Amino acid sequence: MVRRGTGPDFVEALARGLDVLACFDETRPRMTLSEIAAAADLARPTARRLLLTLEELGYVRADGGGYVLTPRVLRLGMAYVGSLGLWDIARPHLEELVAQTGESSSMSQLDGSDIVYVARVSVPKIIALRVQIGTRFPALRTSQGKVLLAALDPNELVETLKEPSRSGLAPTAERGPAEIEQELRTVRARGWALADEELAPGVRSVAVPVRDGDGRVRAAMNVTVHAAETSVATLTGEYLPKLLHAAGEVSAEWALWQSRPQAERR
Repeated sequence: MVRRGTGPDFVEALARGLDVLACFDETRPRMTLSEIAAAADLARPTARRLLLTLEELGYVRADGGGYVLTPRVLRLGMAYVGSLGLWDIARPHLEELVAQTGESSSMSQLDGSDIVYVARVSVPKIIALRVQIGTRFPALRTSQGKVLLAALDPNELVETLKEPSRSGLAPTAERGPAEIEQELRTVRARGWALADEELAPGVRSVAVPVRDGDGRVRAAMNVTVHAAETSVATLTGEYLPKLLHAAGEVSAEWALWQSRPQAERR
């Protein structure tokens, strides 16, 4: 799993430690030393030393012959979200949007060919996939991902789509470049994207861009519904205008936050 760095200052031990943390997910919340060594492509003694170091730092703990992550790991992800100011700005608007629609709403950013959830307010409804902050999905199969991909220039798009997904989801039938470009051109033209049961059966969503102070698309916001309960007409006719308004408010407030002196942001 370790990616060998090419720079003279690359620290392989750090890369290996991060790979150990990345082995855990919702399907593997508890892993043995042997399982971690295999998943991270490490020798058992190396994996053991890394785990003992991570345990001393408080990122993992021993649990009945295996290891589990601790809540301290959340600091790594939330430090990123907090540094952007996104969560504090987006949360009240996501909460208001959820109150208006009765449906879950999220915000994501692009990481390679995947989207990663950086903010979310959910409602207690049963859908095919579990989503939380840090969850990643293949961008092309999601409404948020389509919005983010549509904002890339042609060269960036080609390079981004070359990267393999790290979501862990089984791949679907590949789409041709012409079909992808046509859909993304439509997304750019109308300013929103729809994903209709492309990610999983029963999951339908619409997404719009969130822009920074320079007008660049840096994130996407969505509303997700159960396809059996909410039609595309309702999603795009009733919920989309509310989503566009919420995203516009987040973009405006984010631009103001970014324009503040650095000392005031802390």
